Amino acid sequence: MDHGGGRGGTGRLTLGFFATKDTRDTNDTTAKACTIVFFVSFVSLVAAPTAATAQIYETIGIRAQGMSGAFVAVADDATTTWWNPAGLASGGLFNGILEFDRVDTPAGTRARAFALNVPSLGLSYYRLALNGMRPPDPTGTSPANREDQGVLSQFGATVGQSVGAHLILGSTLKLVHALGETRADLDTGAMAAFGQARFGVAVKNLRAPAFSDGDRRLELSRQVRAGASVKAGAATRAEITAAIDADLTTTPTAAGDERHLATGVEAWLVNRAVGLRAGVGMNTIGASRRSGSVGASVGLRAGLYLDGQLTRGSDQARNGWGFALRVTF
Repeated sequence: MDHGGGRGGTGRLTLGFFATKDTRDTNDTTAKACTIVFFVSFVSLVAAPTAATAQIYETIGIRAQGMSGAFVAVADDATTTWWNPAGLASGGLFNGILEFDRVDTPAGTRARAFALNVPSLGLSYYRLALNGMRPPDPTGTSPANREDQGVLSQFGATVGQSVGAHLILGSTLKLVHALGETRADLDTGAMAAFGQARFGVAVKNLRAPAFSDGDRRLELSRQVRAGASVKAGAATRAEITAAIDADLTTTPTAAGDERHLATGVEAWLVNRAVGLRAGVGMNTIGASRRSGSVGASVGLRAGLYLDGQLTRGSDQARNGWGFALRVTF
């Protein structure tokens, strides 16, 4: 079990659903139902994506941002509640994170995150600035020039279900509040592990909720992202993970339409006391816009880390920095 910056693991995904024959039969039925629901939802979303305004995946997650967003098949810390709900089972016995992010364009765009999870349950709160989401402005003023665009708040509860020895399905039931209105929504994800290789897919904003305060309208588009990762080395010496992610849908942002392709690496050194990250991402819509990211983690004490990241490049939706205090054991 990989502990997301803590102790190393075997790569096996399990939530520990066990014991009696009746329990196993019930879990098998639940797993089959979850599988059917997830894949029907996934196919329908890819076939008919909704074009709307939304936040990009890279809005949250310091480790993910340091890898330029190649994280759907890596997700193993508390931000799995944002990146891929199925990653819930692949972290430690407990993961928690307190995060601060700032994006350069539009100026002053900020995000906050608080999340924690155990192998069978995740809880999260994300607070995102609406001026990074391009809500229509009836005055004709550019969102980049307006100081107060409000915020979007998201409360989520994440659960997962193992399907056999290699596959985990997960979902996040969330309440989203923006422009004075609250909507219920759902994120789903899948994670498969085969030895040191992992494959993931995540679907965000299943219901594509819309919000309006009379003057402005905000719609969170459905988003689908897929990724793969491979790990090498040993936790007691040096361990490195390489990953690749690709958006399968398009997301409108304040900087224009975004559909990202990203590659990244993460290396843990000095008995996992120091982590280093780097990645390159690009927007595959229109003229090529690339961004480079770097990140690092420093162990303050056993299980407690300070994470940081910096992203720069021609993709204005990505430029920014952030830091987080993360605990894992």
